[in-house]
Amino acid sequence: MGAKGEALAKQFEAKVQEATGVLGTLSDANWKKTTAAEKWTVGVTTHHLAGAYEPVAHIVTTIATGQALPHFTPQMLDEMNAKHAVEHAGCTKAETLALHEKGAATAAAVVRNLSDEQLARSGTVFAGLPPMSAEQLVMRGLVNHIDEHFGSIRKTIGG
Repeated sequence: MGAKGEALAKQFEAKVQEATGVLGTLSDANWKKTTAAEKWTVGVTTHHLAGAYEPVAHIVTTIATGQALPHFTPQMLDEMNAKHAVEHAGCTKAETLALHEKGAATAAAVVRNLSDEQLARSGTVFAGLPPMSAEQLVMRGLVNHIDEHFGSIRKTIGG
């Protein structure tokens, strides 16, 4: 466990707390509005984000421990996300909030337990793109992912 892992975990947890606050204010009407950026409902966008925490944490762990990831492309991710949007079109606020809290706790624990050396390790996340470090993936796949989707949700609900 390193100082950098602790700092990144705290940064992620602050974003999670901010997102949880927004989630708590969503009305049923807002939950069903469609975002301009994702073209999904606010509910599906929130569920997508909440459902990504644990898989991203798994990928971070894989990179941090020097293991190789299977072949994966941005197009494969887009297909997975589109399928997720269809499968979870009827997701409820309560189930999404539970997924958000569980996934965030798991991801924060993973990040918190990484050493500075592990965070500096790099690996290929997407085939055909440059490798990224575990730290870069924490920032892009956890911290910035929240900013991206909750920024879109705020624009959609006018908040």
